[in-house]
Amino acid sequence: MLPLIVASVDTGIEQVMLKVMLQLVVIIVAARIGAIVFRWCKQPAVVGEIAAGLLLGPSCLGYLFPNASEFVFDPAYNQVFGVLSQLGLILLLFTIGLEFDFGHLRWHGKAALAISLMGILFPFGLGIGMAPFMHPYLEPAATGNSVPFLGFALFMGIAMSITAIPILGRMMMELGITRTKIGAVTISAAAVDDACGWILLATVSSIVQANFEWQATLRMLGLTLGFTALMLYAIRPLLKKFIRWSAARDGEEIGLNSLAIVLVVLMLCAMATNLIGIFSIFGAFMLGTVLSDEPEFREALARQLRNFLTVFLLPIFFTYTGLRTNIGSLATPMHWLLFAGVLFSAIFGKLGGCALAAWGGGFSRRDALCIGVMMNTRALMELIVINVGRELGVIPDSVFCMLVLMALLTTIMTTPLLLVLMRGTELEPHILESGFLTPRRIVEKAPVAV
Repeated sequence: MLPLIVASVDTGIEQVMLKVMLQLVVIIVAARIGAIVFRWCKQPAVVGEIAAGLLLGPSCLGYLFPNASEFVFDPAYNQVFGVLSQLGLILLLFTIGLEFDFGHLRWHGKAALAISLMGILFPFGLGIGMAPFMHPYLEPAATGNSVPFLGFALFMGIAMSITAIPILGRMMMELGITRTKIGAVTISAAAVDDACGWILLATVSSIVQANFEWQATLRMLGLTLGFTALMLYAIRPLLKKFIRWSAARDGEEIGLNSLAIVLVVLMLCAMATNLIGIFSIFGAFMLGTVLSDEPEFREALARQLRNFLTVFLLPIFFTYTGLRTNIGSLATPMHWLLFAGVLFSAIFGKLGGCALAAWGGGFSRRDALCIGVMMNTRALMELIVINVGRELGVIPDSVFCMLVLMALLTTIMTTPLLLVLMRGTELEPHILESGFLTPRRIVEKAPVAV
């Protein structure tokens, strides 16, 4: 009897594995094709991967070929891919934290300070201002509960304020403008906005998780500050000693035992913030930032994780986001009108606000517009924010779709607008010398952070 039971269980596992492997094949192939196509179109590879995820979802594949979509992306396996996508995010946020260059936080005059403040306050205010107009038209969240106004308003503010510094940095490197004054000011302001954005996201998440009860919120914030202090003053010195010991023993590469220890510490940090109630990704990001001043360790770890993260785990996250994005949820003219308002507020708030601050800080109008265009880049960081909001039940499906489309469009528009506006600015000779505009064979290198 026992062998029959074991055989039955093994058969069930094999059926699950067959379906999961089919999904992985489709996801990986689609992501690579999307990345290659968009790179040929002078767009970052990550934009193509996000677009591929949307095409695999109900907005395209599910709409045109519903039977095929249901066969490949069986909803019964959503939880499997939800877990895989979150593991990918934990590793991604760790690598983003590792690459966070605190040297960018140095100020390049009053203009950088003004740009960073306007880049947060102006779009945040517009996002909150949109909330009263949108809230009456919202359907229940994915959790089945009505969307709380305060949580929705706060997340709309954060969604408008995000700048994706990892992809912005990559774009600036490809264009060869990192050492220009415009580039230095922009990356400095974006770094501060990025740090403020994560603080806001952690704070708002704790407020929503605590169901807007101030005692519970203060408890979460207190635990978060305690965790941060523990990481800075206890864990960081120990890990730095371990890194130096590991480097002396293993040389330029990270040995298997050392890599295992790093991954265990990473998971423990993610578990800590999960137990606090502010999502696992914050623990991963914090661990990365406290070790960001170890360049040899960062490079060695990137060589271990980079390709696997980029080719395997991140496409799963993009597809998981795409499967939850249904353009059909924008079912009425009012929904599309609200989307137009979201898109206008996002662009006007970030691009317009930062450009206005740069102009007031002494830059020419064209230079200021270049800064505003680059600050308007959102990409993957926006997807992380809105996925957190959806999990918390404050972002319903229709608004989730609006914000995904907004993240994609604001990223796609960055390079073309910058190439138009560069004429007559200090950026023009650098971009021409970079070879970005010269037709050439694209040899992809997998990025650490997107």
